[in-house]
Amino acid sequence: MCKYVLAVSGGVDSVVLLDIFVKQLGLADDLIVAHFDHGIRSDSSQNALFVSKLAEKYGVKFESLREELGKDASEDLARRRRYDFLRNIAKKYNAKLVTAHHGDDVIETIAINLTRGTGWRGLAAMDSDVLRPLTNNLKSDILEYAKVNELKWYEDSTNNSDDYLRNRLRRHLVRLDDDSKWQLLGLWAQQKLIKNQIDETVCNLVGDGPEYARSFFMGLRDGEAMECLRYIVKASLTRPQLKKAIEAIRTALPHKVYHVGAGMQLNFTSRNFTVELIK
Repeated sequence: MCKYVLAVSGGVDSVVLLDIFVKQLGLADDLIVAHFDHGIRSDSSQNALFVSKLAEKYGVKFESLREELGKDASEDLARRRRYDFLRNIAKKYNAKLVTAHHGDDVIETIAINLTRGTGWRGLAAMDSDVLRPLTNNLKSDILEYAKVNELKWYEDSTNNSDDYLRNRLRRHLVRLDDDSKWQLLGLWAQQKLIKNQIDETVCNLVGDGPEYARSFFMGLRDGEAMECLRYIVKASLTRPQLKKAIEAIRTALPHKVYHVGAGMQLNFTSRNFTVELIK
């Protein structure tokens, strides 16, 4: 039987997700509620206590971790540390990780990526091994479910802070009507499909290594070459790093070593190159 780690912050989205998994799907015995207390807010310990009691109420296992990231911690740092914790819990129980992201979250994430100058992959946001069953619902649907089922949740005070880009963008995106949101989500679904098709094609073209032909990359356009190298290095390099690495693959002399970043180096012969982790 498959187990699920539910990321529960205590907000309305994750409270609804938990209620659905327990009451609608009958999966209480297969659930682990996981809560990460980042220590950014002064009241975050109360939030953690609320989630703990919620898990007890539903009769499911509870895992938590508190870190003192401090009030000046960035949104990206808090996110990274939270996912490190969640993935560790999922590994501990050999379970699938589930989050409460919904359709509005998808649109907000794509908007954030666009403001940061994303490549095309940024338009296929939230496409990973994480299960996100609520992405076919809008925030209004979730609030309606919570109201009908008389659920209670803990409101995160940072949701009203202008310190976070997501909050600032949300105030603009709230003007979108539901029809516009559904159109955007339809385009998102198409973009994910395209991404998966490209990934499959690249996998077939590149192969499993460990040696890769330099001539293959010389015959590709820059964008195509970057996609292929991205696959080889398991998406661990930034776009600028990939671009410089492609240039090295095309021009480096035999027996040269190029330190590409992220703890990796490229080793060259006249015809091939290999990727090596730097110890």
